[in-house]
Amino acid sequence: MEKISEISLPKMLKLPEKLTVVKVSVDPRKTAVMVIDMQNDFIEEKGKLHVPRSEKLIKPIKSILDKAREAGATIIYTQDWHHDDDPEFEVWGEHALADSWGAEIVEELKPKEGEFVVKKPSYDAFYGTPLEHILRYRGLENLILTGVLANICVLHTAGSAAMRGYRLIIPVDCILALNEFDYALSLRQMSFIYKAKLTRSDMMKFG
Repeated sequence: MEKISEISLPKMLKLPEKLTVVKVSVDPRKTAVMVIDMQNDFIEEKGKLHVPRSEKLIKPIKSILDKAREAGATIIYTQDWHHDDDPEFEVWGEHALADSWGAEIVEELKPKEGEFVVKKPSYDAFYGTPLEHILRYRGLENLILTGVLANICVLHTAGSAAMRGYRLIIPVDCILALNEFDYALSLRQMSFIYKAKLTRSDMMKFG
């Protein structure tokens, strides 16, 4: 049997520098807003993997969507999408089953006609999906990432996007983690490693 010992870490970890938000203006013709996994199983209280406080994301995400739609930016939704024998269930339990209520996007943020919905089998929205094809043929350069969870699907998608040369924008009031540590770590990783601009929904402009 493996011996288990606790890793010694400081009780209070501090980020190397302060995280700051800036005003951002983007060209809607070259920009996509991504709404990541805002699905019933994660957002609704009766969902199988409900994320506490996630309902607070709906209003700021909707405000960005309203501005993006008016300006003609591309809108892309992702859906976590699993089948009965999915290996991810060993980690998280059953969730977001294909064609189930839990896999549906929450009513308040339903996609409009002509908007893209990408079904993904894992954390990274590029893995096993047509996302890169959509971005390339539409000539997009900027990705605004919103949704859940900051340190899982948002972060992994951000990493894949950055390695493909996309410019990232993260409205900090439009993503969420299960705790403050994971949230702060995600923002630090995306801003420092992936050179994402941190902003807020009310500081974003299209055009």
